[in-house]
Amino acid sequence: MIRFILVCITVVGFLILSIPILLVEWIIGKFAPYAKDISSLRIIQAVFRFILFLTGVKVTVIGEENVPKDTPVLYIGNHRSYFDILLTYSRCPIRTGYVAKKEMEKFPLLSNWMRYLHCLFLDRQDIKQGLKTILEAIEKIKSGISICIFPEGTRNRNENDEDMLPFHEGSFKIATRANCPIIPIALNNTAQIWEAHSPKVKPCHVILEYGEPIYPEQLNKEDKKKLGAYTQNIIRQMIIKNKKDV
Repeated sequence: MIRFILVCITVVGFLILSIPILLVEWIIGKFAPYAKDISSLRIIQAVFRFILFLTGVKVTVIGEENVPKDTPVLYIGNHRSYFDILLTYSRCPIRTGYVAKKEMEKFPLLSNWMRYLHCLFLDRQDIKQGLKTILEAIEKIKSGISICIFPEGTRNRNENDEDMLPFHEGSFKIATRANCPIIPIALNNTAQIWEAHSPKVKPCHVILEYGEPIYPEQLNKEDKKKLGAYTQNIIRQMIIKNKKDV
């Protein structure tokens, strides 16, 4: 329980103490937008790494060499825990925005930081607004900003990591229309950090694997048509392969 309390204190404390930092970042952004983007990215990555340190989690990373360091990508991952965001975002090499549920927009300070980091808010109940978010994500990638989305649409509460919810195919239009590679992300055992025994945060071993880039234009017609299922199968195979090691 102590770890949970420490994580909460860190999150709340940072959000409150970061108010003047938000102001400074806003001023920097008026004169040097790219510099603001990078400084915001590094600040949040440092905070996320500290929170992960507090949890006591041991992270094994596989395939990080598959992530391009000089071009934007669409990250696609399975989603079991709120800590999936911390685990993956703390390792992004370039500017990256996450697609989050619209409800997150209601939280002050947190939503400010999310906007600074180019995150997008998806209304899952409004098809028209959902399409608008997809178009915004395409423009982000075209401007050099990677996008990460968990296409199950919500946290998967099934017992086994490999038992994923269906991937929403619409998410993959971001890659096909922006003409960018897809980086599949397989996350093993992340629910054991907190969700499996909430409210306690417990140390555990998680595996984060980046698969080889998928280039939609190089796939055959059938795989390209069902890009979500194709990507999900790759992620599932990585999860099964790594299951014995957690």
